[in-house]
Amino acid sequence: MTRNGWLRWPSREALARERPGRQRTALFWTGRAALAGLVLWKVITEADPVTWRSAADVAVLLACVLGWLLLLRTTRDHRLVPSLALLAALFGGAAGAQAAGLTTVGMVVWCGAIVLALKRLPLLAGLVAALAGYAGFVPVADGSWADTALTGATFCLVGYVLRLDAEGRGRERQLIEQERAALAAEAESAALTERARIAREIHDVLAHSLSAQLVHLEAARLLVERDAPKDQVLQRVVAARGMAREGLAETRQALSALRGDLVPVEDFLRALDGVQVEISGAPVPLSAETSQTVRRVAQEALTNVRKHAPGAAVRMLFSYEGGAGGTDRDVLLEVRDSGGVGAEGELAASGSGYGLLGMRERAELLGGSLEAGPEDDGGFVVRLRVPV
Repeated sequence: MTRNGWLRWPSREALARERPGRQRTALFWTGRAALAGLVLWKVITEADPVTWRSAADVAVLLACVLGWLLLLRTTRDHRLVPSLALLAALFGGAAGAQAAGLTTVGMVVWCGAIVLALKRLPLLAGLVAALAGYAGFVPVADGSWADTALTGATFCLVGYVLRLDAEGRGRERQLIEQERAALAAEAESAALTERARIAREIHDVLAHSLSAQLVHLEAARLLVERDAPKDQVLQRVVAARGMAREGLAETRQALSALRGDLVPVEDFLRALDGVQVEISGAPVPLSAETSQTVRRVAQEALTNVRKHAPGAAVRMLFSYEGGAGGTDRDVLLEVRDSGGVGAEGELAASGSGYGLLGMRERAELLGGSLEAGPEDDGGFVVRLRVPV
């Protein structure tokens, strides 16, 4: 055993008072009451007939019990000097009781001190105290020296076994507390992650929809101030209403995604207006996060096309890749446009600038990647790859 092992206290968790269940508590106190009753009966009937010595015997025994209770508190607080002082006082009381002929009190105190010292003190100090207790126990022990040695060794073994048991239960309580703290931290982290995901959904759904509505409504206001024809103002208002309807539909879809109620990604992509969609590969179930990321990237890519290349033809490829030989599978989404046919649309100045940055963050959070850039033919491509 290392030097620290000889000088180390049992942990405070090992020395703390337990709160066992009802059955164990009832059994525990029943055993204590039976043992205390047996000792008291032995003490009272030790003198025949019963005299003042019996009362003095009981008083000395109760004083020793009080000393033991104080010793439990000082050892629990890892206070070595007070603990050793209490042990010395107990040994003195036992020696005095023994000298006065109160042999039962002396035997109980000596044996109890051996057990408590080995259970609750640093091992080196406990061994020294146990040897001192054994030295006081020998004169009051009945029987041969072999029986006395065996009895003392038994009490030493009991104290050491109780020490190991208490330390084991203390470590178990520590592990339980650590596990509870880890579960609480994990739950808090999961809650923060879910809040961040909901925030991204709300942003992605509402940001470009509301900004586009503001553009149309602002244009309508300027037209009204300039006394523009009614049909031009109405056109702007109708466009803003259409954007509001689209935003409401996307919000409902986002709420459905948060509840885990989503239509298949393939059906969602095929339902997009003005897009040529191609699906390839063997379909596999997608996680809610992967499915929602594909949807949001597709929507954002189409929004960018309407902003910066109005009227451009758009092709969309969605494919399931990998899986051969048990390898991990990915999904690939490519959105290509043919390039702008004129000036940028009026929505080019709308939005918060989240765009490609938001799409890339979504992909990276899932361990995937997103690439976006112009092509040689003047078009633009957005390529998303995320694990299934």
